[in-house]
Amino acid sequence: MKKWFAVMGDPIEHSKSPAMHNAWFEDMSIDATYIPLHVPSDQLESAVAGLKTLGASGWNVTIPHKTAIIPYLDELDELAQKMGAVNTVVRTKEGKLKGYNTDGIGFVRSLEEAVGVSRKDKPVLLVGAGGAARGIAFAMQQQGYHHLTIANRTVANAQAIIDEMDMGRAMSLQEAEETLADFSIIVQMTSAGLATGNFSMPFSLDRLAKGAIVADIVYNPLMTPFLQAAEEKGATIVTGLGMFVHQGAIAFEHWLGNYPNTNSMIAQLKAQLGGN
Repeated sequence: MKKWFAVMGDPIEHSKSPAMHNAWFEDMSIDATYIPLHVPSDQLESAVAGLKTLGASGWNVTIPHKTAIIPYLDELDELAQKMGAVNTVVRTKEGKLKGYNTDGIGFVRSLEEAVGVSRKDKPVLLVGAGGAARGIAFAMQQQGYHHLTIANRTVANAQAIIDEMDMGRAMSLQEAEETLADFSIIVQMTSAGLATGNFSMPFSLDRLAKGAIVADIVYNPLMTPFLQAAEEKGATIVTGLGMFVHQGAIAFEHWLGNYPNTNSMIAQLKAQLGGN
């Protein structure tokens, strides 16, 4: 029987997940399909019931449903529970719905694919304290990064994540700017990554350490203003595209037991997005 998968969100038209997963199915000769589903918030419960009734093998969850979907699932993976957000749902052999969050681990894999694991013991600065920052902070802690600092405009929000992790420290954006030279890895996770609207940098990169690694979780545009500024300072750049592909690959593995070819997919999407 043909398997089928989906991604639900509102909006959903922009999602590159269907093209990515369907290409992997084709490459691996898997008889399956993956479709986008536009699901407004007031239809989330009925959409989950419908996916279960219609026999979906699993699905991805994007904005604005990552937290709202939790009450409609039977169980959560440990990381998804800590994060309070789900981006992947698996239908188990028993027919139950289990929620995972692959975003944070996807980021860590993309970072390590780009720069290796030699800086696990170095200071890391996470800029932002929203849902993405929370996921990446917990995933980095789980994967052995133990010198984490979270900087945010509202320091209390950063401190709340630090308190939950029971490690690291919180600081203001101004303090981050002043101590920037102390950090080996900087990860930009605020809306400043987007080159739309009234763009402003979270802080100046004038004190960026020589040889620093700078990552942004935004993948469209590939080279965000933050990354452009970091590259001009001589930093090693990690775009958000790898995180997007690896979070999808981890979901794919949860569903089908195989890890797809991420390198060729990153190259394909980079070409589509105008990268080199």
